[in-house]
Amino acid sequence: MALNNSQYASVMREYDRKQSRNRQEQQQRREQIYGLYPRLAELDGELSTLAVRQARRLLEGDSGALENLRGEYDKIRAEREKLLDAAGLAPDCLDMHWDCALCRDTGYIDGKKCRCFLQKELEILYHQSRIRERLQTENFESCTDLCYSDTEPAGKSGQSVRQYMRGVIASCKSFAANFDREGGNLVLYGSTGVGKTFLAGCIAKELIEQYHSVVYLAAADLFDIMAKERFHREEEGEAESGVWSVLECDLLIIDDLGTEFANGFTNAQLFYCLNERLLRRKSTIITTNLTPGQLGREYSERIGSRLVENFRFLSLPQGDVRIWKQREQRKKHGGEK
Repeated sequence: MALNNSQYASVMREYDRKQSRNRQEQQQRREQIYGLYPRLAELDGELSTLAVRQARRLLEGDSGALENLRGEYDKIRAEREKLLDAAGLAPDCLDMHWDCALCRDTGYIDGKKCRCFLQKELEILYHQSRIRERLQTENFESCTDLCYSDTEPAGKSGQSVRQYMRGVIASCKSFAANFDREGGNLVLYGSTGVGKTFLAGCIAKELIEQYHSVVYLAAADLFDIMAKERFHREEEGEAESGVWSVLECDLLIIDDLGTEFANGFTNAQLFYCLNERLLRRKSTIITTNLTPGQLGREYSERIGSRLVENFRFLSLPQGDVRIWKQREQRKKHGGEK
């Protein structure tokens, strides 16, 4: 899935508007230029008449029609080019000027999406993700393990925090690289500032660049959308569209699960969301400060079982990435050695 039906229809309507505008502008240019240079209008009329005569002769079986009319055609073209040059007009001044000359503002070339369509699709997908600006810096190109300690141990793993995080980063890269083939779901958990949201953003950018639809929502925002759809059904449109995106996007990122005000409603909606996405074979990434055991206690047993059975848990060790980033910024400005 990339664009939904409504988004696709909107893009195609934009192409229709471009074609209509360009035709109108061409007609206006022709009227203006023909008014100034009537002979140019006569020459274009003669070329059109010549083309009709050629087509008629070919239909009548005259295989030499093209050769017989070539001399007359070249003579008219030569006079036309000379007139345009003398008037200081571009050779294509009377032609249709497309926004995209490759697809002629249709969006497609030989049945495949033109690069202009793909660019528009990317813009929509980035906007839909809700984290366009963040993804300018949160990507695997800027992802580094240097902000993690090379001496502090990562729990009982026998590795330093930096060594351990290299494995976590590699797992996230693999998730993105194999998404089309494997899909899958992740829970990134650890204390505040260890890089959970950053890694989720890195994955999001990779998938959007592959033309997958990604939606990022803080947990509280997710439940707001679900509540609007349930309790304000008369206000159709925005809430309904929001729930559709939550359930149908290729990847849903639920950030900071456990920080929302939890109650029976949020538990029920979280189960509904996760279960529906699993049934639809859609992928989900959850970031949380809660451990697997805490998630099981905080939410219902049904939610716990869905997570354990269908999600891969990646633990991020202690260490505040944001403090490291602030230190690096100070170094750049000469404030710290």
